[in-house]
Amino acid sequence: MPITKSLPPLSAAAAPRERSVALAPAITNALTIDVEDYFQVSAFAPYIRRSDWDTRECRVERNVHRILDLMDAGRAKGTFFTLGWIAERYPQLVREIVARGHELASHGHGHERASDLSEAAFYEDIRRAKAVLEDLAGLEVKGYRAPSFSIGTGNLWAFDTLARAGYRYSSSIYPIRHDHYGMPDSPRFAYRVNEQLLEIPVTTLRLFKRNLPSSGGGYFRLLPYALSRWMLNKVNADDQEAAIFYFHPWEIDQGQPRIPGIDMKTRFRHYVNIARMERRLQQLLADFRWGRMDEIFLARAAAPVTFGRDTAPMPI
Repeated sequence: MPITKSLPPLSAAAAPRERSVALAPAITNALTIDVEDYFQVSAFAPYIRRSDWDTRECRVERNVHRILDLMDAGRAKGTFFTLGWIAERYPQLVREIVARGHELASHGHGHERASDLSEAAFYEDIRRAKAVLEDLAGLEVKGYRAPSFSIGTGNLWAFDTLARAGYRYSSSIYPIRHDHYGMPDSPRFAYRVNEQLLEIPVTTLRLFKRNLPSSGGGYFRLLPYALSRWMLNKVNADDQEAAIFYFHPWEIDQGQPRIPGIDMKTRFRHYVNIARMERRLQQLLADFRWGRMDEIFLARAAAPVTFGRDTAPMPI
């Protein structure tokens, strides 16, 4: 499915509050949390059978509560892309996310990569997750993020499937080159993929004719914090765009059980600098303004857009 024309650039948000770092710009960025537990990470799939998930020690509830407290202390709002599997087992956690003023969104039901599913299986997964989350929260779930950013050139049909399931936006593409995901030729900022659905890629910095990862995850733990802050500031200042930052509850959990037998690359990516993550998040919350995906992007996406099945996305 060819991607249709992009939205005009989405403008900056409201005036800033006082912040601890003077160079923080007057833009509200989107703070996003992918709510899954440590044993559900895609890289662990060869080592942990899905049928064993219920036998594992679940730590997601305590980790999300810690994140909620950090966000309260930092006066930040955000979007929690939550697995239906988690919601079914921790319904009160879902209600707590909403009660504290955050957006509840979908991460699918069983943390299966969209690229590994047929169109019918993908529809069932996203439909089931949406229904579970909406029943528990009593409100519309508008957003979706594919596990491991697993929408790409090989399964662009997923966008029409998301629209059919009733979603209003996706944040499922990472415009970088990576061995597990990535669509480096995708637009870097929000664009429409059909008349109902907006795609909001996670943030990259354009430098040396390449898109550099600038939006969290393992890169945030690996790189010096000052470099991550500089990249986010540069996107805000040079592109005049809201950035999207993401992380997982297990990334603040030093006490999570270690998975035996994993290869060295997977071990490094998963565990590097976990002990520093919470402190870095506290600094991040102090250095930037943070809000919800729906409030930052959907209202400003209401401007008329010309659609065409045969048109490629226009660079922003």
